[in-house]
Amino acid sequence: MPKYFLLADAERALPEVGRLLHQAVFHRAEFQKADQELNEFQSRIRISGGARVDRSAYLSLRARRDTSLAAMKQALEEIERIGALVKDLDIGLIDFLCLYEGREVCLCWKLGEDRIGYWHGTEEGFRGRKPIDDRFLKKHSTE
Repeated sequence: MPKYFLLADAERALPEVGRLLHQAVFHRAEFQKADQELNEFQSRIRISGGARVDRSAYLSLRARRDTSLAAMKQALEEIERIGALVKDLDIGLIDFLCLYEGREVCLCWKLGEDRIGYWHGTEEGFRGRKPIDDRFLKKHSTE
């Protein structure tokens, strides 16, 4: 069952969600870098016919890649445990579900924004963001 937020509750969760999102973005970049290095390493092994393999360097690189992946997954799982939804890790886009006029909508926040200032329908996505106004504030709920 999804967790629904009031705007105030979602904003209280933002510091922790933002911290975890920064971690996920960092560890994803580290994973991608290590994965690329590992692919290049494997390519050099194939080209040399396996004649010169620095096994400890290979294992260290693989461990760095796997550790970064595990740390990224852990940060994303923590965000999910809080009840937020990571919509786009590339731009740092997070949604918090809430109800508005009897339908499920998303409070929308992007990494770098000071607060949650937008909402959108679940089918509209980021491009359908609308500013949170007084009407929304009066009619949004968790039930």
